[in-house]
Amino acid sequence: MTTTLRPARTTRPGRRARRGPAAGPVRKVRRLTVVDRIVLTVMVGIPALLVAALIWGPSIASIVLSFTTWNGVTPPRFIGTRNYEQVATIYPPFWPAVSHNVLWLLFLLLIATPLGLLLAVMLDKEIRGTRIYQSVFYLPVVLSLALVGFIWQLIYSQDQGLINQLTGADVNWLGDSSINLPAVLVAAGWRHVGYIMVLYLAGLKGVDTEIKEAAALDGATETQSFFRVVFPTLKPINIVVLVVTVIEGLRAFDIVYIVNKGTNGLELLSVLITNNILGEASRIGFGSALAVILLVISLAFIITYLYQNFRKEDVR
Repeated sequence: MTTTLRPARTTRPGRRARRGPAAGPVRKVRRLTVVDRIVLTVMVGIPALLVAALIWGPSIASIVLSFTTWNGVTPPRFIGTRNYEQVATIYPPFWPAVSHNVLWLLFLLLIATPLGLLLAVMLDKEIRGTRIYQSVFYLPVVLSLALVGFIWQLIYSQDQGLINQLTGADVNWLGDSSINLPAVLVAAGWRHVGYIMVLYLAGLKGVDTEIKEAAALDGATETQSFFRVVFPTLKPINIVVLVVTVIEGLRAFDIVYIVNKGTNGLELLSVLITNNILGEASRIGFGSALAVILLVISLAFIITYLYQNFRKEDVR
């Protein structure tokens, strides 16, 4: 019996030889069990439902109700943009409230936030007693704004207030409409500074010390090193601080409501919303229009800043 020998198959130049099955073990894709699917559905579904019910639902409902007139009892009646027209033209507290909210926001952005950053930089140097200072400056943050309002009422009281007792003055700090807004801003800033300090202090703890040392070796002063090297690395913290500050500035309510229910020079949009929706008149549609205006103002600040920052990153 003869055996025929076949020539070995060679691979043409420029072509890869076909490979056989992989020598290594094939990984099996593990499918989710019924229990896994139930757990995943519960962990994702419940938070999604809560967000939809407590945030998106009321927001969409406010937008819809802003185009209606409704007292909470009779069925709502569609009136188009009449609520917005009345807010801008025949509602006297609106424009003072807008200006007060803008002043509140500017005070927090330009005074309270830089002061919180300064405290964070100082405490990041590990000075003696830094833990005590951090606790003291952060203490107002754990207090509600309503309690902060009560505390500063005692400080600003015309008869037995701390300031008038120490200075011998007889100033009605909270009753005089020409000075009560700056007085309340100081109280709000007292709480805001501690919050910003903690945010920036957490960011500074994450900065690599080697970049500071490299800047010092290049001859940069401490101030130059901070603004040119350290501060740019805090960009994620800056975005968080901006969003928090805008929200704090535009949603301010508790402290002025405790002082004088947001009247006599302390009008704010949040107070107007509450007075119209929960007040005796119960103009829910009109109050919803004010709420939508406040929402648009808040988003305008935040979206503009985020767009500018992300566009700079894309350019780079």
